[in-house]
Amino acid sequence: MCGRFAFYSPHEAVVRLFGVAASPEVEPRWNIAPTQHVATVREAGGPRSLAMLHWGLVPSWAKERSIGARMINARAETLAEKPSFRSAYQRRRCLVLADGWYEWQRAGAVKQPWYMSFDDGQPFGMAGLWERWRDPASGEPLESCCIVTTTPAPAVAHVHDRMPVIVPAAAYTEWLDPRNGDTDRLTRLLGPCGLPGLAARPVSRRVNDARNQGADLVEPVGTTAPAP
Repeated sequence: MCGRFAFYSPHEAVVRLFGVAASPEVEPRWNIAPTQHVATVREAGGPRSLAMLHWGLVPSWAKERSIGARMINARAETLAEKPSFRSAYQRRRCLVLADGWYEWQRAGAVKQPWYMSFDDGQPFGMAGLWERWRDPASGEPLESCCIVTTTPAPAVAHVHDRMPVIVPAAAYTEWLDPRNGDTDRLTRLLGPCGLPGLAARPVSRRVNDARNQGADLVEPVGTTAPAP
């Protein structure tokens, strides 16, 4: 799964890499947790744009927004089948922007956090789905999202048995186009990352507390174990 990640790249990188003509500045964060708002790129009835969405997908038919806390991730293998994700997979796909993500591995009595990122330091787009929901009691609207996960790439498989789907830049247009409902074809994008330079590094256990922030959270500690 993906339950914590970081996004701290500058505004210029977002414009250049994700093709958004104009976007608001996004506060750099090194420890993003579920139910917080996350930076996404989508096409929602207009040109590609950046939107801040609640992390934890709340389907349009949900009675309460609290259901989103249980739907921060969606398994790639069942997107087309699950009622919670099926409609969004067909029409409302997005990229959740990240510089890297965290996973935890048990080491004796403690869980050691690892940070997965690319050696070149470039941000990337994790495959996401988004939804619009309106609170039936207050009428307050909410736009939310989840991250699609898949089997891990060899470079990170020694840490965890799942990873986010990372959409290659060449496929951004295909993934984001809301008119593209060919989910059979989109399925080919949902495998483990084949891009070079992905690595896993052990980091400080300070990341365990979502209140902690700062660039030191992504700095490696100890010796990075080689991938098997």
